[in-house]
Amino acid sequence: MCGIVGYIGHRQAYPILIKGLQRLEYRGYDSAGIALFDGNIMNYKQKGKVADLEQFCEGKNIKSTIGIGHTRWATHGVPNDVNAHPHHSQDKSISIIHNGIIENYESIKKALQKRGHQFESETDTEVLVHLIEEIQKKENTSLFESVRLALNEVVGAYAIAVISNENIDEVIVAKKGSPLVVGIGENEFFIASDATPIVEYTKEVVYLEEGEVARLSIKDGFELKTIENVILTPYVQELEMSLEAIEKGGYEHFMLKEIFEQPKSITDTIRGRLLSSNASIKMQGIDSYSDNILQADRIIIIACGTSWHAGLIGEYLLEDLARINVEVEYASEFRYRNPIIREKDVVLAISQSGETADTLAAMRLAKEKGATVLAICNVVGSSIARLSDAGAYTHAGPEIGVASTKAFTAQVTILTLISLLLARKKSTISESYYRQLLIELEMIPKKVESMISMNDYVEDISKKFVDAQNFLYLGRGYNFPVALEGALKLKEISYIHAEGYPAAEMKHGPIALIDENMPIVVIATKKGHYEKVVSNIQEVKARNGIVIAIVTYGDTTVKEIADYVIEIPEVAEPLTPILANIPLQLLSYYIAVMRGCNVDQPRNLAKSVTVE
Repeated sequence: MCGIVGYIGHRQAYPILIKGLQRLEYRGYDSAGIALFDGNIMNYKQKGKVADLEQFCEGKNIKSTIGIGHTRWATHGVPNDVNAHPHHSQDKSISIIHNGIIENYESIKKALQKRGHQFESETDTEVLVHLIEEIQKKENTSLFESVRLALNEVVGAYAIAVISNENIDEVIVAKKGSPLVVGIGENEFFIASDATPIVEYTKEVVYLEEGEVARLSIKDGFELKTIENVILTPYVQELEMSLEAIEKGGYEHFMLKEIFEQPKSITDTIRGRLLSSNASIKMQGIDSYSDNILQADRIIIIACGTSWHAGLIGEYLLEDLARINVEVEYASEFRYRNPIIREKDVVLAISQSGETADTLAAMRLAKEKGATVLAICNVVGSSIARLSDAGAYTHAGPEIGVASTKAFTAQVTILTLISLLLARKKSTISESYYRQLLIELEMIPKKVESMISMNDYVEDISKKFVDAQNFLYLGRGYNFPVALEGALKLKEISYIHAEGYPAAEMKHGPIALIDENMPIVVIATKKGHYEKVVSNIQEVKARNGIVIAIVTYGDTTVKEIADYVIEIPEVAEPLTPILANIPLQLLSYYIAVMRGCNVDQPRNLAKSVTVE
């Protein structure tokens, strides 16, 4: 969601803030702004892109060695210049940027209005900066203390950065429910929602924990405490990210780069875990809790969006191979359903960013109930990684495109490893089948590479569907979640309405939509329910539907009846989702590009959904 950057030190802040905001554009936003200090705070903000903000700042005073910047994803108030951040206090002496939602802002606002405060925007954030101002004047205390006291009065989520006319040597930051990282340089500090704006300046970072507030001062250093006023010592970590990983590297879009990176990201996710020399799987985080998992009444997988689709594939894998009862839940619904959670349950959270607000909230609920909470995520040091008891990192590397591609296949790879590890411990599959799957999993990156080499062919097919209004995606068994994911990708980046269905459910409703204008993507690999899927294709063709089929190399039956065929390599059934997903990613990408859509930053979407 909203992106935060900040700087205090000896360099000019403006170039650092603008570059940082550009690095955070993938989070999704509708306006951008910065606050600088040159004797007085200067707030510059604009509806639109960071480029619009740059243009607005041309000719203005941008000299400052301290500053904060923000990209806003609207929650309270429409996207416009007034609602854009930063927001200032009534006397304009304090400026704030904020990611999150202040849930009790209305009651605070009414109380402040009764005491003479007047507000310019519709945002919850402006209420917070007015509250900080009032506390500072009433209590005659420091900015640091005023922010801490104000945060004790608010309910909700926040990552904030605050500067003041009267405190020219400090930035105050705080975090609860929204991510915030501080980079430490020589006599300088960098602030950001994630590490991407920081990576080129320093490798030393501090990830703020829940309910922490910090004072960053060139003179006095890094002062950290809880909002309850408990003094803490910052825990400095080494940043695991390279500058090259967050640049396009010659590709037109990050999404295409990330699709093409999947042979490497899957290899990196397997490396050190799949030990072919002795046919074993080594996953320390999972191994340490394997007894809990094996004795569990059930595994509850919680996730959102693409990660939820990976979780559905995980359900097939864990039930099929390890014979463990699995339920897959939308994190956003799980916590509000008053779910039954037992101490012998294992809750497995899946998130690319490790900051998904709904997933974090569901994890906290599970921990309160005494369940073992594990996690699969892509970002080292993220909130979900820190909250979980244990788990496994995917090693997909930074994923900048909003539509998840390499993170999804890395998640499915991790779930496959976990399922095989548990299956062997439980002896629920034969040793020969276990070894076969290990060998085939090790070969998956090369097979993915062969799929990516077909991108020109997929691009040619995509040209036929640029003007389509609707798509239907069908799959059975392991490939039903792939159909859901393929439909989501198309919706996200091309704005074409698409739905994924189990192929057998087509005749229970969706078949009414099929005509000569309806493209139907069918995953019809030889493994699994092949004959039944062929029958479903024939039902579509009998109604003049246009069929794009994903088939196994050498298939002749489907080729005779489908309009377009994309072949994937032969692979064991549990591994088909990884391969079948690749052409669907390419199909959605090329259709979106041909429609003139911004594939890396689709409208209304954010990469990291840090508000509920």
